[in-house]
Amino acid sequence: MIDLRSDTVTQPTPEMRAAMANAIVGDDVLGDDPTVQQLEAYVANLLGKEAAVYMPSGTMTNQVALRLHTEPGDEVILESEAHIYYYEAGGPAALSGVMCRLIPGDHGIFSATQLQQTLRPADVHFPVTKLVCLENTHNRGGGRIFPLAEIKAIQQVCRQHNLQLHLDGARFWNACIATGISEADYAKPFDTLSVCFSKGLGAPVGSALVGSATHMQRARRFRKMLGGGMRQAGIIAAGALYALQHQRQRLQDDHANAKRLALGLQQIDGILIDPADVQTNIVVFHTAEIPAPDLAAHLLEQGVAVFAVGSHSIRAVTNLMVNTAQIDQALEIIATAMASLKKTSPSTQPSASVNYG
Repeated sequence: MIDLRSDTVTQPTPEMRAAMANAIVGDDVLGDDPTVQQLEAYVANLLGKEAAVYMPSGTMTNQVALRLHTEPGDEVILESEAHIYYYEAGGPAALSGVMCRLIPGDHGIFSATQLQQTLRPADVHFPVTKLVCLENTHNRGGGRIFPLAEIKAIQQVCRQHNLQLHLDGARFWNACIATGISEADYAKPFDTLSVCFSKGLGAPVGSALVGSATHMQRARRFRKMLGGGMRQAGIIAAGALYALQHQRQRLQDDHANAKRLALGLQQIDGILIDPADVQTNIVVFHTAEIPAPDLAAHLLEQGVAVFAVGSHSIRAVTNLMVNTAQIDQALEIIATAMASLKKTSPSTQPSASVNYG
């Protein structure tokens, strides 16, 4: 199987499994797990922040960040297709009691000017805006990189209005590798960041919330409240630490494979894609005539797994488990499938409201 559904499908390498098997562990809730402590110190130092808290998932790190920055009835500003808003099961409302105000972006990216225009005046009729959240890279934006210059401009608006700035950095490592910007420089504008170890880095479990020591002390309480306190978590933290220390640079291989896939897809009759839109490891392409669910089902039968993310849109995510030869093989299978399905499918046009998954 050539699995391009997501970079979450990655399996631990033999070396990572050995590190996990040999991890020294303790009770993390009691502060006794040395491997968790090592991971937290390493990621905090890498990002130039005071502290970090290891948690089971990126959804938890994001939702804990919202909870520590806000009170019920406050407002959080996000891009209209942000993962926090779109894919986290209504967590902002259920867990923090906050309202989400949305800014429509370009592939997930909005500007400081848009933020400034969105802010409400101080008035008892309005919720109090407390937090702005960005996403880098942007999942539903097709892996688009949030430019550091625009982040800095948004930070200035936040400071002028006494707002906190949080990053959903599920694919933060991809942005750093693609741009050559250091993790600390990319992290500097943010009060808190969520970073994931179980996507492109290939660890089996976990994300970290990173920020000031004061914020992280508060975050530990909310982690416990949400059921994220773990005991001998060093076993999984060792996988995350190994990934962080050994598998960041190889993300450039995923990016190269994504570009190779996009360039190949551009040559297939009936597929619409601009390879220039592919900045990291997410490839979204459109089918002019074939319904995307039909193509995805046909490809799965032929050994290529992708996601239909719209009526005529498909997402493929390059990852640790897929090499260049398999990318070429996938392209051959997709070309054959398109030719076969075009013979039997009525002519249709892509949906005007295509979304990026």
